[in-house]
Amino acid sequence: MERLSTDKYQKLLKKAIQHFWETRYSQAQNKKKTDQGTRSSVTGGKQLDGFIEIFYQIAIDLGIPETCVFKKGNYLPGFFRPSKDWDFLIITPKGKLLTAIELKSQVGSFGNNFNNRTEEALGSAVDLWTAFRENSFPQKIQPWIGYLMIVESTVKSTREVRLMEPYFEVREEFRNTSYLDRYALFCQKLMQERHYTSTSLIWSNKEMEFGSPEEDISFDSFILSFMGFVQGKLKEFDE
Repeated sequence: MERLSTDKYQKLLKKAIQHFWETRYSQAQNKKKTDQGTRSSVTGGKQLDGFIEIFYQIAIDLGIPETCVFKKGNYLPGFFRPSKDWDFLIITPKGKLLTAIELKSQVGSFGNNFNNRTEEALGSAVDLWTAFRENSFPQKIQPWIGYLMIVESTVKSTREVRLMEPYFEVREEFRNTSYLDRYALFCQKLMQERHYTSTSLIWSNKEMEFGSPEEDISFDSFILSFMGFVQGKLKEFDE
């Protein structure tokens, strides 16, 4: 079997980062013109479309039919709520959920939104896996579930954050950490506790530089895990 390689997707990754920042800038400019508040520059769904295109291209390159790859309207049943819209899905011709990916970003407002992001990711995972256990999906084999997070690299995200421990001490690994450090720990623990099959944390700045703080949560590791799983399930797409 040919060795999996991520080389051809590196240019697409650079384009995805560029698209992320350019879309944010465009949305911020539109917000100023239309006076619609700040929400458009924070939650604009188009910002991460470049990453969705990478996963789509990988799926097609591996031989997945286009009709089995979904980039929008990706509602999956939950257990604690009726459904949740994921960012990217692959579903086999027989209706089995093969992969689901969630994409998030954090630019500014780190103190206000760090807990929100962690709670969202945990809630989505617990909801999906509980629904899976309760036979909401027509399969016994677990799907591949991915979580990718982009965090702005700036002074506010890389400097040490004060701990809040008025009654009990926090865990030792959180001492002397920045928000970027905490996001890295979070992504690693999501895999450690098997909430997600694979996670990726990408730091980036407004100069469009980017990277990952740890190899196990790098973009390369993430898509290699994704590619390996999908390649191992190609028989599910045989006519």
